[in-house]
Amino acid sequence: MRVRGELLLENTNFYQYPFTAIVDQEELKKALLLNAVNPQIRGVLIRGGSGTAKSTAVRGLLELLPEIKVVEGCPFNCDPEQVDSQCPSCQEKRLRGEKLPVSTRRRKLVNLPLNATEDRVAGSIDISKALAEGYKSFAPGLLAEANRGILYIDEINLLDDQIIDILLDAAALGVNIVEREGISFSHPSRFFIIGTMNPEEGELRPQIADRIGLHINVSAIDEADKRVEVMKRYDSFLSDPVKFRQEYASAQNKLKATIQQAIDLLSELTFPPELYYVIARLTAYFKVTSHRADITISQCARALAALEGRQTVKLDHIKEAAYLALGHRLPKDPFEPGPALERRDVERQVEIIKEAIEEKKTLTGPKKQ
Repeated sequence: MRVRGELLLENTNFYQYPFTAIVDQEELKKALLLNAVNPQIRGVLIRGGSGTAKSTAVRGLLELLPEIKVVEGCPFNCDPEQVDSQCPSCQEKRLRGEKLPVSTRRRKLVNLPLNATEDRVAGSIDISKALAEGYKSFAPGLLAEANRGILYIDEINLLDDQIIDILLDAAALGVNIVEREGISFSHPSRFFIIGTMNPEEGELRPQIADRIGLHINVSAIDEADKRVEVMKRYDSFLSDPVKFRQEYASAQNKLKATIQQAIDLLSELTFPPELYYVIARLTAYFKVTSHRADITISQCARALAALEGRQTVKLDHIKEAAYLALGHRLPKDPFEPGPALERRDVERQVEIIKEAIEEKKTLTGPKKQ
């Protein structure tokens, strides 16, 4: 049973600390906004100690996301306009000629607790009903609830490996498949993962970290003036949350509009062919074995350009995207501390690669024989 306060927080933004009121932590906010614009980035892993605004930023992001249309009453939050990605029930109704009821609502932020069972996460099939009555009775899990939303995992490094494998398979396929005793059920499961962790409590397996698009480190603010501002804003929020939110309403609305404009612009962006070569040579230089790094960089660069309102992806977008996407993908010795990725190293190498490509005149095609 949930207490009244939890219900209030779930059903209203009245007590939500505004995203734009968070002091500093610019890289954290940027990584979240990029995923809001382009879910193909596949999430963000946030590393840092407690009390560094990780959870506050994640929950604040939800208020800024555009609302979505859903099939009313569908436990899988199906998109009424995307027939191919609908659940079996919605597809069957369409085939029977039924009109699907439509409603509009905010995206969901689904919390995955560390003690969640496989059935709670993926859902469960009632085998006895299937055998006795001849139809599939499926109890949806958290992956159904998270479809077209955000799956938030605090202390992701402490989550059971089997549960993480289920999550990552669903995220990669866009479909959650549950099989029990030869009976299977599948439903759409498109979401992006936001994971937070304290590295002092253990690391993620490299295979898992690679499946999460961006990786950032957050730490406590050093500057005294900014720490004072954190305290002042928090005191103001506690004293009068309504007034505090009103003070940031204009900034919130402006950022929300920027996100929507970036989403609309994303499909119209021009991605110069030579930038594909820059990304490929950059990941090869850093000895990154996974092709997910290349894809993440290209998708992240698109989101960066869209947020800036640009029509074309630029080299600077590649530099920023690579810095955000490569840190957790560098090859590491399991018995030695991993190498730290320096922004200047990424920027310098991108410039070297660009110059080399221009000199060889291989910007738009294969080398001349």
